[in-house]
Amino acid sequence: MNEINRTTTFKSVEGKVVIVTGASRGIGKAVAEIYGANGMKVVCAARSVEQGQAVADAICENGGEAVFVQTDCSDTKQMKKLVDTAVSHYGRLDGMVNNAGIGQGGTPLHEYGMEDYENIFDLNSKGVFAGMKYAAEAILRSHSQGGFLINVASIAGILPQRGQALYTATKFGVVGMTKAAALDYAPYNITVNAICPGYTKTSIFGDAPEQAMAFFAKDCPSGRMGEPKECAYLALFLASDMARYITGAAIPVDGALSAGSKNVSHWKHPEILE
Repeated sequence: MNEINRTTTFKSVEGKVVIVTGASRGIGKAVAEIYGANGMKVVCAARSVEQGQAVADAICENGGEAVFVQTDCSDTKQMKKLVDTAVSHYGRLDGMVNNAGIGQGGTPLHEYGMEDYENIFDLNSKGVFAGMKYAAEAILRSHSQGGFLINVASIAGILPQRGQALYTATKFGVVGMTKAAALDYAPYNITVNAICPGYTKTSIFGDAPEQAMAFFAKDCPSGRMGEPKECAYLALFLASDMARYITGAAIPVDGALSAGSKNVSHWKHPEILE
């Protein structure tokens, strides 16, 4: 394959070693699967052994290469062990997707407890920092020619939402760390970007009633919620040679939810849709 074709396909990701946290379900699972399907060596990390191992096994059964490492991403020692295990198993590290996180919201700030603060910051902030730190060290030592760090933030890291004070704080922090780290590693050809999902059909919504899910879909200008694979497609692009000049970006995948406020609009010629 000539150089032009290589750089305009996803051939450039083949053989790259990548860690994906929160890989047992939702966006993390979708990212792990699409990475495996495109020839990347995937280290799947999650707390659930049953779910995480199932994702790694499915990647292998479909012709890919993957291993599972049980990890509590809120524990910095386990995060270091995760990175060390990936390097020990595959001999190098090229990238990491910090996806593991929890949601928390629906109440005004004063109704949160200090335990709520500690729980969400331990995973959504400290866990992401640890992942970036240890992965960056390993990528540098690996002399990767296409190193990358991807953090799964949220549109809440771009556009604050009522009732989401703590969640918003963690995601703003992730976006900030992403941008600062991009400046740190740009001279070393390591890209650092954040994916900011909007309303996406994952377990973060828990047992939200149908009425709430209908609200989320209606609130989005596109009129629907997103699918995890739509974030995974972006993660694949950001891991490829086609995205080597994209770094320090916080990219929404949200059906225009964060683009601006909705207003009343009337078409003069609706017949164009007929």
